[in-house]
Amino acid sequence: MKVLLIEDDTALQATLQRTLERRGMRVTVCSDGLRALDRWQASLPDVVLLDLSLPGQDGLMVLSQARAQGLKTPVLIVTARGTIGDRIVGLNTGADDYLPKPFDLDELEARIRAQARRRNPGSAAFSVPEFAGLSSDGDSGAVYYRGELLELAPREATLLRALLLRPGHAQAKERLFETVFPGQPEVQLEAIEVVAYRLRKRLAVTGVQLVTLRGLGYLLKAPA
Repeated sequence: MKVLLIEDDTALQATLQRTLERRGMRVTVCSDGLRALDRWQASLPDVVLLDLSLPGQDGLMVLSQARAQGLKTPVLIVTARGTIGDRIVGLNTGADDYLPKPFDLDELEARIRAQARRRNPGSAAFSVPEFAGLSSDGDSGAVYYRGELLELAPREATLLRALLLRPGHAQAKERLFETVFPGQPEVQLEAIEVVAYRLRKRLAVTGVQLVTLRGLGYLLKAPA
């Protein structure tokens, strides 16, 4: 899935790009409202994440021009301007969804995937990850085992969803840490080990193993 992120806050831009790419998306970034439309047309994204307060040109103007030129890419507005009036204006201008800052990264991912599926409902590129009876709902973020809801804490669910993107393949501890604890420099790397330990216990009923590979990271292993 290709995502165009139009955001001028460099710290947030870097965090979102890193997090979304580690969740299987290809992210193109743009920080200037005057260049946003050209980048949009050049990158042909599946979903656009659009901030409203941009240098050069306001995000609403970018959106209005895009719709006027026939660009139908789903647009998710992510902005600190979160009043009801702002939301109404954004949606009336052509946005498909609106998420005020600050927001939860899991919710952002779910909304991105929901917009992508609405645009390409039959595309395998947006299919829900499934492995050995485990599956994740792209809209809610809930994880199921053979159709039954698996009771997981939010960070356990985030870790499992990340591992479900590449089951059977090792994923680096550092990358998983940044997915589970995004933008939290005060948290130590070892915290991911605690989440992995708890998730391993939750998975015991499924037979799926969460394997620790020393020096490499973690992977999911199907039951024998």
